[in-house]
Amino acid sequence: MDNKQIAYIPLAKDKDLDKLIEEVGSARIVMLGEASHGTSEYYTWRTAISKRLIQEKGFQFIAVEGDWPESYAVNRFVKGYQNSGSKIADVLQVFRRWPTWMWANWEVAALMEWIRDVNHLRTTEQKVGFYGLDVYSLWESLEQVLKYLEKNDGQALEAARSAMNCFEPFNRDPQEYARASAFVRTDCQDEVISMLQRIIKSPMHTGDREYDFNTQQNAIVAVNAEKYYRAMVQGGAKSWNVRDTHMMETLDRLLELHGPDSKAIVWEHNTHIGDARATDMTDDGMYNIGQLARERYGNEQVKLVGFGSYQGHVIASKSWGAPMQKMEVPPAKPGSWEDILHSINEENKLILSKGLKHIEEIAQRRIGHRAIGVVYDAKFEAYGNYVPTVIPDRYDAFLYFDETDAVHPLHMKPRGTQEPELYPWNY
Repeated sequence: MDNKQIAYIPLAKDKDLDKLIEEVGSARIVMLGEASHGTSEYYTWRTAISKRLIQEKGFQFIAVEGDWPESYAVNRFVKGYQNSGSKIADVLQVFRRWPTWMWANWEVAALMEWIRDVNHLRTTEQKVGFYGLDVYSLWESLEQVLKYLEKNDGQALEAARSAMNCFEPFNRDPQEYARASAFVRTDCQDEVISMLQRIIKSPMHTGDREYDFNTQQNAIVAVNAEKYYRAMVQGGAKSWNVRDTHMMETLDRLLELHGPDSKAIVWEHNTHIGDARATDMTDDGMYNIGQLARERYGNEQVKLVGFGSYQGHVIASKSWGAPMQKMEVPPAKPGSWEDILHSINEENKLILSKGLKHIEEIAQRRIGHRAIGVVYDAKFEAYGNYVPTVIPDRYDAFLYFDETDAVHPLHMKPRGTQEPELYPWNY
């Protein structure tokens, strides 16, 4: 293949994003990926894109691959709600679940400060939000539901307490619950569903529409988290699909909350936002939020932007729950997508997928595309860190960085380090 056929825009400053912003057009959803959860450039360039989408295109919120309760605390901070905190570094301490560095980092802190400043000049309805799409926060979400109902709705409180009591024997450990449900015919599915049904039927009028929405969302998280943890111990694609279905449904609910003209920015790993149908994930019966969004809203309304790099450093861990480390990322595997881009030259690049459609070797075959999870060991990279991908079908655009640095974490002692590993690659 003649790599010089690949058209690209040198990427050095915000102005170089003009063609990407033009490509977004009137899309309602823009999903911004990352090839790892610990690379500074992915965060800073997603920030640059997000700022322009908010300022120039009227996007109203950012939804991330993070837990709902913790992200909602940050949302209240950026919107300037009473008693929501005064310093973002303090507010980000809510992200105590391992891996803490994903959202408790200085790159995120800088963006949240910027959003808070922007929101100072906006009405309540116009303020930019920040939300979590993920499904892990079983106990935290149950606790949030109980706190709300104790103050506002005694009718549904009994159902919520029944759900919490069902989980109590498992010591707040999802792995223990998952294993128990796999080997003993007992689970808490009926309890969490009953709780959700009571909450949905109950009138919720505290005068804070988003606060009421938060309670319903926590109840939905509890239902889907219970389903996720039970599915995970069974292996296969089911738990992955439960998780991404939940994230898609949460995004739908957020768009509905913000109105018919609302627009969303999504930050997640490439394995979630890049259309699964263009990878070998679909061979295993897996789908993801990028695919589901395209199917629901159409390709013109959903723009998927991938990220990747050739070499550098990353924050990750050697095993699940282990201390985070700054690790070296070696040069990309020969013949991989990242290696192809590096072979052109060492410039950072913005590539629009419509400019790849005429290159048969890229447009019609799967090429290995690097993916690094929160658990990483460079010694084994060639055996499990490359996702076979038809690049122009998976993304609408791609940001490539020749050499990257690690994200800058807020150093905190994590909790929940015994949580079971995510299927299948810790993404």
